Amino acid sequence: MLILKVVSLEAMHGWGICERIQQISQDELQVNQGSLYTSLHKLMREGWIKSCWKTTENKRRARYYALTRAGEKQLGIESEHWDRMADAVGRIMATTEPRAVPSVLDHRGKTSLDIIAIP
Repeated sequence: MLILKVVSLEAMHGWGICERIQQISQDELQVNQGSLYTSLHKLMREGWIKSCWKTTENKRRARYYALTRAGEKQLGIESEHWDRMADAVGRIMATTEPRAVPSVLDHRGKTSLDIIAIP
């Protein structure tokens, strides 16, 4: 989602994407270049980004990535999902009073958060 967001702002090369994420997050997030290129390839296979070769400001050739229309749609979907998840986590973190929740155990006898739902 973060890569889609950054390339929605402007087409940029891989190193620029890493730098932009780090800059916008005020150094809270750092993207490993190896992970970035794996993600870029996946996003291209999905049709969410496209690439072309351009000359950088340093006169070097680099592959630039840009969002496609399908990528715009996917960014919207992922943004909405993120908003719902961040809101749910925020509600949990803001809770100050205990509430009894029936314990549900998984096959290992551990409580599983994916199967506990609190209305």
